[in-house]
Amino acid sequence: QEQLVESAGGLVQPGDSLRLSCSASQRIFSGHAMGWFRQAPGKGREFVASISWSSFTMYADSVKSRFTISRDHAQNTVYLQMNSLKPEDTAVYYCAASTYSSATRQSSDYTYWGQGTQVTVSS
Repeated sequence: QEQLVESAGGLVQPGDSLRLSCSASQRIFSGHAMGWFRQAPGKGREFVASISWSSFTMYADSVKSRFTISRDHAQNTVYLQMNSLKPEDTAVYYCAASTYSSATRQSSDYTYWGQGTQVTVSS
């Protein structure tokens, strides 16, 4: 069964950094774009970042210059480095594997999803 396994999130203070990781089975990682989405309490799921198979990246405006998505082909793992965290970044973060090789913002382009990990930014 194909799966995505996310690392634990956590409770951090505003301005702190946190790195999330997501390990995938080779079949859904190889040749496919990967993405991160998030869902805050009472809100819908929103796009955060995506990375193509060739490592082209795209970001939501709200996280651009603060978050960095990357991938390790040898480890079948995608990362989300989050810097200068803000309280509005508080959400459950989801890793996803796309049907396509190109980076995409559309959640409907992603076939496999992780279980989600809570990130709370609070003083």
